[in-house]
Amino acid sequence: MKPVAAPSRGLTLALVGVSLLAALTLLLHPASQGQSPPDGLWFLMMLALGALAVWSLRRVADLPGVPGEALLTAGLFGLWVLYFWQVLVVAFEVPRVLLPAPALIGHALLEHAPKLWDDFVQTVLLAVGVGWTLGCTCGFGVALAIDRAPFLQRGLLPLASLTSTVPLVAVAPIAVMWFGFEWPSKAAVVVLMTFFPMLVSTLAGLQAAGKLERELMHSYAASYSRTLWALRLPAATPHLFGALKVNASLALIGAIVAEFFGSPTVGLGFRISTEAARMNMALVWAAIVVAAVTGSLAYALLVRLERRAAFWHPSVRGK
Repeated sequence: MKPVAAPSRGLTLALVGVSLLAALTLLLHPASQGQSPPDGLWFLMMLALGALAVWSLRRVADLPGVPGEALLTAGLFGLWVLYFWQVLVVAFEVPRVLLPAPALIGHALLEHAPKLWDDFVQTVLLAVGVGWTLGCTCGFGVALAIDRAPFLQRGLLPLASLTSTVPLVAVAPIAVMWFGFEWPSKAAVVVLMTFFPMLVSTLAGLQAAGKLERELMHSYAASYSRTLWALRLPAATPHLFGALKVNASLALIGAIVAEFFGSPTVGLGFRISTEAARMNMALVWAAIVVAAVTGSLAYALLVRLERRAAFWHPSVRGK
């Protein structure tokens, strides 16, 4: 059986260019601009453009040896999603309250950029940054204490498990009463949400070292601290980064939801809840975009750090 030939780079780029030109041409159609109702010809052109977009995406994804191929594919996919979102929402006259067009969201991002920057600082840099750091650090420290003194597992682990079962909507109002309406109350909620995943992942990672390796360290009369730093913590690195990535998403979600229950006049959660009450959905979606992009960039950064720190691990080595 002959192997499937890799797509030609020049032909693929030409196909992408043709598809983008066709998309621009269809965007000028009166139905795409909301000036006339969609007709049969418009639907056929949309279906043909959709098929052309899928074909071009598959060819770009199959390009061999292209630097940043995954980023290029993701960017092109996102561009097509925004395009069809814009065209379909305008053509079918979807109310802005239900789903605003991407052009309106982009305009809200530019118009309210200073306000959204203040929200970003309040929620991400302060509440999420401090809470995520403290929660992961505390979970890591308690895991080391349990590993060093196993009898602590009987008392601390059930309490830590209890923290993971407490509903966020029940903790947020209490945190506001204890720490006030500023960012420390949201950071406290983030600490509670990120503590248990880090604790469990660290305990699992410390047990990941093989029995032969541990016996070898014992035969060298290595102390507990020496074995920990030379063998067990390196073996636990993939588990630690797994917890860090999960906690990055949990921290952002927790901080935004906590702001619904009490916040000063700044913050992504405050902006979403307030503008939703005003039916200003373009600004609501703009705040959601800021949160989504922030979470994606944080996750991508942690993945890159994991590849550098745990390059030897089988789960990372082939990527």
